[in-house]
Amino acid sequence: MTPLKLLAGLATGAMLMATTALAQGYPERQITMVIPFSAGGPTDTVGRLIAERMSADLGQQVIVENVGGAGGTLGAGNVASAEADGYTILLHHIGMATSATLYRNLAYNPLEAFEYIGLVTEVPMTIVARKDLEPTDFASLVTYVKENADTITMANAGIGAASHLCGMLFMQALEAPIVTVPYRGTGPAMTELLGGQIDIMCDQTTNTTEQIKGGTIKGYAVTSPARLDIFPDMPTVAESGFGNMEVSVWHGLYAPKGTPAEAVARLTQSLQAALADPGIAAKLAELGTSPSPAADATPEALKAKLEAEIARWKPVIEAAGTYAD
Repeated sequence: MTPLKLLAGLATGAMLMATTALAQGYPERQITMVIPFSAGGPTDTVGRLIAERMSADLGQQVIVENVGGAGGTLGAGNVASAEADGYTILLHHIGMATSATLYRNLAYNPLEAFEYIGLVTEVPMTIVARKDLEPTDFASLVTYVKENADTITMANAGIGAASHLCGMLFMQALEAPIVTVPYRGTGPAMTELLGGQIDIMCDQTTNTTEQIKGGTIKGYAVTSPARLDIFPDMPTVAESGFGNMEVSVWHGLYAPKGTPAEAVARLTQSLQAALADPGIAAKLAELGTSPSPAADATPEALKAKLEAEIARWKPVIEAAGTYAD
């Protein structure tokens, strides 16, 4: 054997030994799950449920770190530049897809800066309003908004937030330019809606279910293809002729580009175990959503979803002409 072949063989052997060691020993310490939004919000709620169950499966703590700001791009950017060792992961929602168009000078490429772990859940949106708003059903709300488009106010949690995206679809569907009021997160927006300072909002069931059931806000419609078990009397937007408003806030789990395949595979396995837990399913059901099936909690399914959603939202955002930079 020539010296070059011997060196090549030794290098290959070392790589195989390292790969085997990683597969057997990973994880050896705690993992940080970055959630690029504030604590207490809907994505944070989903993330903490998953992190707790994954901790039990992995035998190491998965701690949540909230890194809010810039519509989720600050936290995502931190993960994109983090060490690719399997100990930093990212839970992000639909904003991973829309940021590609909303931020024209984004520091990372959402499609290329990450390894894909799997889809987590898809959360429906609800069209809600302050509890004393005049309309009594979705049809009358549509009429009311069209007649009062110059005075009615619509809250969102900031440019690029799920509530902002849903609001854009709502305005396009109604062909009514509503006065929008951005807030620094879902919490402040909901507080203003509860206080009656804002008229309407479109937000995730993870954030609106408790308020709707408690009667502190009005629920008019859901953006899912079918009615929800938790709100059987609430119509879908499609039932009222607004099928183009169907939207859900899907969540995916990512790792920095270059994270070893063995670590990604173990994280995918752990995610699937978490999503198969009946306790997790029950808690998500209380929030109006359900865990992604095993077939979707895969790197391939998440990548396909991200690609499709970037293509879907690009023309919507460009037509609105509202960018975050």
